[in-house]
Amino acid sequence: MLAYLDHHATTPCDPAVVAAMAPWWSEHCANPDSRLYRPALEAAAAVEQARGRIARTLGTIPEAVIVTSGATEANNLALKGCCEAALDSGSPRRRLVSLVSEHRAVLDPLAYLGRHGFPVSLVPVQADGLVDLHQLEAALGDDTLLLSVMAANNEIGVLQPLAAIAALCRNRGVLLHVDAAQAAGHIPLAMDALGIDLLSLSGHKCYGPKGVGALLVRPELRLAPQLHGGGQQEGRRAGTLPVPLVVGLGEALVRAEADREARSARLGALRDQLWTGLRDLGGVEVNGVAPDGAGAPRLAHNLNVTVQGVDGTQLHRRLRRQLAVSSGSACSQGSPSPVLTALGRSRTEAAASIRFGLGRSTTAEDIDLAITAVAAAVRELRLSA
Repeated sequence: MLAYLDHHATTPCDPAVVAAMAPWWSEHCANPDSRLYRPALEAAAAVEQARGRIARTLGTIPEAVIVTSGATEANNLALKGCCEAALDSGSPRRRLVSLVSEHRAVLDPLAYLGRHGFPVSLVPVQADGLVDLHQLEAALGDDTLLLSVMAANNEIGVLQPLAAIAALCRNRGVLLHVDAAQAAGHIPLAMDALGIDLLSLSGHKCYGPKGVGALLVRPELRLAPQLHGGGQQEGRRAGTLPVPLVVGLGEALVRAEADREARSARLGALRDQLWTGLRDLGGVEVNGVAPDGAGAPRLAHNLNVTVQGVDGTQLHRRLRRQLAVSSGSACSQGSPSPVLTALGRSRTEAAASIRFGLGRSTTAEDIDLAITAVAAAVRELRLSA
């Protein structure tokens, strides 16, 4: 039996979401932008209903929702779209600010923009994975256009203080982009109340389909489109909308919000059970903890640990027989996690780290299996060292 504990990489699509999408694949297949006959109008209405559900779940209005192919496209649209709009408007602001622990879907577009006239400042994080607000405030100058920060880290699960960060941005006239790929459907998020200008999300991180996401944009904010060719979505993102996927994204978010509190409580208890079993092995340390032992606020379904005294490659080779876990982001392609090295872990320690991502399907039996599998692998590797 293989226990799937990699829900940060992707989540299984909820069967109810699959059912909600089903009629729109073939039975109702019209293009929502045709609008010259009833089936097309029905498709358009389904899209608008889904946009409304997405907006309500995340605390904004339907007009804010731009459907994308996922969070990566949404991040690119947010960052590049804001920069191009600033150029067009003649704004003197150019600097972009982010954290060293961000996902590559933010860091890579920032690096691209840095090569095209937009200087980038990356603020370090503390040992617990959180940004020091004083350091962040110092990085926001009169030349700063935008700050991009991840709501919930995709590897160590820590939750950045969005309300405090948004207040800093408002005081400096800086746009705030939040990558909420790991947060939407898992923690409370109210975009307008928090003062977030742009928010990215992905369907497959919250029990929805792959291939769809959204960028939520404060309506009065000017954003240059990155896809041209049809004028869809009020000219903000061209391309025929995949109606089944949009319907699935709306359904997934509503369902995730409905069971969020109960799910977090259950998975948090299982996560604590997992940590208790791993801690007893000795030489196992949680990533995202301050030197005084205090843990940062984090996703209830996340646990990331470093196992001392073992070879990381050998550890994961043994674990993959029974566990679907990772040593970092699915985008890291086996390289030591830059997030963990940013926390002060060596490359060897980062390679010997395990990210556990629990989910709706996770059971107490899965946790027992994980503890047993890790214990056996660690004992074997330490004896042979």
